Amino acid sequence: MVARNLVVIGGTSGLGLAAARLLVHEHRVTVFSDRPDEVVAVTNDLGCAGAVCDVSSYEQVRDGFASVVDMYGTIDGVATCASVWAGGDLESLSPQRIRRAVEVNALGTTYVLKEALHHLRRQGYGNVVYTGAMAVTRPRPGIPVYSATKSYGTSLVESLAEAQHSNRIKVMQLHPGPMPTQLQERVGDEFLDQIYARPEEVAGEVVRLLLLAPDDLYVSGERVLRADGRW
Repeated sequence: MVARNLVVIGGTSGLGLAAARLLVHEHRVTVFSDRPDEVVAVTNDLGCAGAVCDVSSYEQVRDGFASVVDMYGTIDGVATCASVWAGGDLESLSPQRIRRAVEVNALGTTYVLKEALHHLRRQGYGNVVYTGAMAVTRPRPGIPVYSATKSYGTSLVESLAEAQHSNRIKVMQLHPGPMPTQLQERVGDEFLDQIYARPEEVAGEVVRLLLLAPDDLYVSGERVLRADGRW
């Protein structure tokens, strides 16, 4: 397999980290995270590149992608796994928590996709895998803001996938159910379904989509649903 240049947004924990672990042995991986200590720890552990990047800042996203292009020349794929949890009834959420969820899950997703597609279009090929949530397709009580921000990402991805007019640039999305991750720990185990997938299991599907070749079957716009350990 030819080594590819891949970016994993939110690659220092949870699903992003699990995907990066699967990729580093055969590919050149760069992890993005807004936590400098995690970037240092993960890059040392995996032997990959990393960038401190708060996706809610367009300038940081732009500069992060530019640094990858400076290092490797191309970007073959981008997995966007960064997300901020906002659990609780709307009345109980602070304005600060609401703002941060919108900044990361909506604005951050927009900035990442804008820059990713800029570079993929310049090259004429590449894959983007957006990590949504099953809450988008199966509404759950108690997480209205989180669901709304993830619904924004889904709508954006679907529109962008249609706009590419080429299978060589694939824009896809994966919707996992609740997983035992750092984000999940903030919610509490009671939010987990009785049957659920571990990040390591879902990461295999992120990797499969990320490594699709430009001439593979037309799958841009594909929505993969994974609610638990089964299909």
